Amino acid sequence: MLKDDVIKGYTFDGPTVDLGALVVDGEGVPEAQVRLPLRMLNRHGLVAGATGSGKTVTLQVMAEQLSAQGVPVFLADVKGDLSGVASAGESSDKLLKRTAGIGQDWQPLACPTEFYALGGIGEGIPLRATMSSFGPTLLSKVMGLNETQESSLGLIFHFADQQGLPLLDMKDLQSVIQYLIDNPDVLKGIGGLSKQTAGVILRSLTNLSAEGADQFFGEPEFDTADLMRVAPDGRGVVSVLELPAVQDRPTLFSTFLMWLLADLFHDLPEVGDADKPKLVFFFDEAHLLFTDASKEFLRSITQTVRLIRSKGVGVFFVTQTPKDVPADVLAQLGARVQHALRAFTPQDAKALRATVSTFPNSSYDLEEVLTQLGIGEAVVTVLGEEGIPTPVAWTRIRAPQTRMGPSDAAFVQSVIAGSPLRPKYAQPIDRQSAYEILAARLAPPASEVEPQAPPQREEPSVLESVLGSSVFKSFARSAASSLGREISRSIFGTARRRR
Repeated sequence: MLKDDVIKGYTFDGPTVDLGALVVDGEGVPEAQVRLPLRMLNRHGLVAGATGSGKTVTLQVMAEQLSAQGVPVFLADVKGDLSGVASAGESSDKLLKRTAGIGQDWQPLACPTEFYALGGIGEGIPLRATMSSFGPTLLSKVMGLNETQESSLGLIFHFADQQGLPLLDMKDLQSVIQYLIDNPDVLKGIGGLSKQTAGVILRSLTNLSAEGADQFFGEPEFDTADLMRVAPDGRGVVSVLELPAVQDRPTLFSTFLMWLLADLFHDLPEVGDADKPKLVFFFDEAHLLFTDASKEFLRSITQTVRLIRSKGVGVFFVTQTPKDVPADVLAQLGARVQHALRAFTPQDAKALRATVSTFPNSSYDLEEVLTQLGIGEAVVTVLGEEGIPTPVAWTRIRAPQTRMGPSDAAFVQSVIAGSPLRPKYAQPIDRQSAYEILAARLAPPASEVEPQAPPQREEPSVLESVLGSSVFKSFARSAASSLGREISRSIFGTARRRR
């Protein structure tokens, strides 16, 4: 009997994340609970389904339980409705009737939450990255460069490294490119840079800056260790990246999320198979990451997803259909939560058949079931504790205990204002970097300049300025030797900062 198979298949010895109850003949079966083993969540997963099918509810349910068990969570809030995790849910007769039918003991709950925003775009603690840390591969994805232009951008980054020109913000990279346009012979020994290609890259940067992306690149650079915080009561902090303000720049935010993963991969030690993950990362609107991606970019994503498991990080891609995720990445995912799909067009029907083909053997007619699922229902299969896929189970997802929908705006503002991270990241820093160094290098000699005023005190050297300033810590994390940068550009071409 299917119910007995599910009870057996989803019975685990260790702690779990409970998704909901098995559905039989249209009714939830409280004694047949569908669960994910906590220790297997670093095997990654996929949450998919049509718009309005309940993907957001699933994210919220998983985030609540992970936080309660001391696991930090990262959520990308594209639609602006995940801020509700910070507020306790509200009871209703309809809610309690649903929860009673699936065996859920519902109580209102609020999670310890931190709100972030990209740079100064939107509300939240600003997240920034330096140009050097972001690297040419990810930047090429943001700007939509072709492979030739991406290779040329990599050469520009290499030149800046070799010449000791820190690339911190957008004007640093623009100044280096302009310098190479004005001095074309500089790169002849290592392949050269055509004026036309440099012009394309420079125009792309200008367009990116006009869209507001220059607020994202700079210092203080975000330390991804801050995503792995635990509240004083032992619960994992839920980090919510608010993204409604950048919906017209989807490539920027999706690529930035990949930068966060690459940064975590480089910084975290190997932990193997721990009792629970160090962080679970929900990658919403995942299809944006893979659209028009180069072969090198896809290779890098696949490598990161495959290897970051051993660092204790679980990644869940959230999108509409599994076909949005490349096969090599899909093959790395151990958990599947598939909400309803629609089949109104021939293209929809083709996508439905493709989705069904990615599931293990099932006792269901999945082509039929996937079009019949109600809101808040999904078919689920996960990796059991022995690494064996569990039976495919038609599941009625639990109700969130936090608020469904956004938290009150004034409450969110109070959380942001009281954040212990605000003093660390709120104020941008603009220290000496490539722009200032090249400006000084190209300035006319003092003997050719008519004296305009009494001589001023000689400016301190870069080292003296940094050591004597309050931004030394930011400098130490961002600056690295040329050799160190080259070694660390193993996956995404990113230059890692010193910890």
